[in-house]
Order: sequence, then C-alpha cells, then structure tokens
Amino acid sequence: MTNKRQEKYELILGAALKVIAENGFHGSQISKIAKEAGIADGTVYLYFKNKEDILVSLFQQRLGDLVSRFNSSIRETHSAEEALRKICEIHFTELEQNVDLAYVTQIELRQSSFELRKAIGLSVKPYIQLIENILERGVQEKGFRPDLDIKLTRLLLFGGLDEVVTSWIISGRKYSLSAQVDKTVEFFLKGLK
Repeated sequence: MTNKRQEKYELILGAALKVIAENGFHGSQISKIAKEAGIADGTVYLYFKNKEDILVSLFQQRLGDLVSRFNSSIRETHSAEEALRKICEIHFTELEQNVDLAYVTQIELRQSSFELRKAIGLSVKPYIQLIENILERGVQEKGFRPDLDIKLTRLLLFGGLDEVVTSWIISGRKYSLSAQVDKTVEFFLKGLK
C-alpha cells in the first residue's frame, strides 16, 4: 500500500474503533465511520467490503501490533517468568491506555456472530502461540513444572488476562488495570511452578 493509501486505511480503522466503542458494532453504520474519518461513505468501500471486514481488519492490525510489541519485549528478557510478566504488563497497560480498543475487544467481540468471532479468532492465534512459546521456554529452563499441559495452560493464561480486562471494563474502570499486573503474575506463577 502506498503511504497515502495506508494513511487513509489507518484513518478508517481509527474512526471505526471510536464509533464501534461508542455505538456498539450493530449500531455503527458505515456512514458514521466515514463521518468520523472525515471522508465520503463510498471511500470506505474502496478499502473494506463491509462493516464486518472493518472489524476483522481492526483486530488483525491492532493485535498484530500488540504481538510485535510482545515479541520485541520478550527478546530482551532473561527468563520465561520475566517474559510472562512483560506480556501481562503490555496487555494491561495497552488496554488501559486505549479504552476504545479494550471495549471493542472485550465487549463487542462477544456480541458478534459466530462467523465473525471465528474470523477474528485467527488474529488471536499468534498471541496464543506466543504464550505457548513462553511456557515451553519455562519448562526447558526448569522454571515451570515439567508436567505442564502447555496447550491447556496457554488458553488458561490468555483467558485469565482476558477476564481481568473484561471485569475492569464492566466495573466502569474504577481501578487501575495496570496495577493488577503483580497479583496476576503471582497467581499464574503459583500454577506454573
């Protein structure tokens, strides 16, 4: 994509994130997204087939960026335990700083159709794989239990992170999400060691 096309693509995704967070997926028409982006309705269709395509692209792009940040941070860690802490820190901090993204990922996704959730689920796979790699590293380093069911545990860790964020959103964000990192990591490590 050329720079100008990429900028317009990003502009539409940013507008969609805001509109969906404010109105819900079903209450967000292409016209609202276009208005928020400051473009004509038809321009949106030059980049996306429909509203579902926008939501899937939004997840692919935002989760892709997040996984890239995870990977960069993990390369600098000295142990699986430290890598797990980094994952929790970035996950909670990013979503606390971007409430619209937190709302869309935690609330709107769950209200989407099965087919849409399935398509978005493909965007989550690299994140799940990253957690699996950390668990395997921990077992190899002998920091985590050798009998660890890695496939199940990766889902439990992801689900735990996901639920902490969902509870924070539902509570009206009455406390700091990033302040939950230490207790979350402590809980995870008790099950992993």
